[in-house]
This record gives sequence, C-alpha cells and structure tokens, in this order.
Amino acid sequence: MLSHLDNQNNPAMVDVSAKAVTWRTATAQSIVVLPAEIMELLSGGELQTKKGAVFQTAIIAGIMAAKKTGDLIPLCHPLGMENCVVTIRVSSAYEVVIQCTASITAKTGIEMEALVGASMAALTVYDMCKAMSHDIVIKETKLIEKTGGKRDFKRA
Repeated sequence: MLSHLDNQNNPAMVDVSAKAVTWRTATAQSIVVLPAEIMELLSGGELQTKKGAVFQTAIIAGIMAAKKTGDLIPLCHPLGMENCVVTIRVSSAYEVVIQCTASITAKTGIEMEALVGASMAALTVYDMCKAMSHDIVIKETKLIEKTGGKRDFKRA
C-alpha cells in the first residue's frame, strides 16, 4: 500500500504519531541555465537586473517557500523548520546552482521543504530574468542528501 492512501485507496496524510523524534536534515538542488546575455550582467557574485538583486531575492523566496511547504503540498505535514539555508553559486556552462538545506527535530522528514525551497528559488531567478530572455531553462531539481528517520540518503 502506498503511504498516502488509506485502506479504501483515498488520499490520506501519513500518521506519524508512533514515529520517533529524530534530528532530520535534507539538501535539495535546482539548476538554472541562463543565456550569455544575462550572465554578462553578473558582477561580484550577484546578478543585477531592473528588478533588483536576483540571487538575494531568490534566497529569500526559497526560504519563504520552504516554510510554506505544508500549505502547498496537500498531504505534506506542516513543519516548524529549525533552520533553512539557501545558497547560490554560478558554475561553468552558464549554470546557476541553487541548494536549499532544511533541518528540524521531528517525527517526519524535511526533504519536501528543501525541494520546495530550491524550486522556488529557481523560479524566482527565472521571474527576475525573463524580461531579458525567455531562453532560460530550469534544468533539474533533485534531492542531494537526507538524514534522520528510517534511512539516510546521499546522492553519489
């Protein structure tokens, strides 16, 4: 049986009442590919547009979104995150690498918060740059690592 279905195959929130409280962390990553004309605006590790500082705004958006994950995903438990850090760096090939790490002491995992945070930060980069080009690609969003709970995970 899938964890989000009850005995009658109806959607259901997972009952975590019997689970142990453990320290849990999760890191997710999104990659945004920007065209050369946008990347030429990069200065001092920040991308400035008419809308303002792109990376700083994306970091705030990612944190805000991670805090709202339980409101956005129907069967996701509302969690009071203890920490959320969004980092942004530019790699080769015009890629903006966004990572969101969330942590909590709880009965359920926090990987959805990390994934939502990274995703929203990527969408914010798109939104702030779309006036200059629509040739922007959000290439991938994936879980990088999670700890705590039943099993740990680390992408090789």
